Amino acid sequence: MAYDVELADRLRDQLEGTPTTEQRMFGGLAFLVGGNMAVAASSKGGLMVRCAPEDTGTHLAAGATPFEMRGKPMDGWLRVPAEAVADDDALARWVEVGVAQAEALPPK
Repeated sequence: MAYDVELADRLRDQLEGTPTTEQRMFGGLAFLVGGNMAVAASSKGGLMVRCAPEDTGTHLAAGATPFEMRGKPMDGWLRVPAEAVADDDALARWVEVGVAQAEALPPK
């Protein structure tokens, strides 16, 4: 499955004014801040979001699911279903999480 082009456009709108680069990653389209992935339109639908590893549990309680690599959940990485970002306010909340974490990391 290809990433949701409409969601990618909505991400561009949300990220307007934030210096970003786009890169295809994990079959989706990632938006990087300072060379660090902040958020992506996932090839599995919805978003992939980077967060502070210690905040993973809080975000899971808010509707995200763990991102898994080789069947293992990864702290600091989330999946957010498409229905959870159907409106712009909800999308903005998750974009803010991803951008904050990417900005907190050293630039690449």
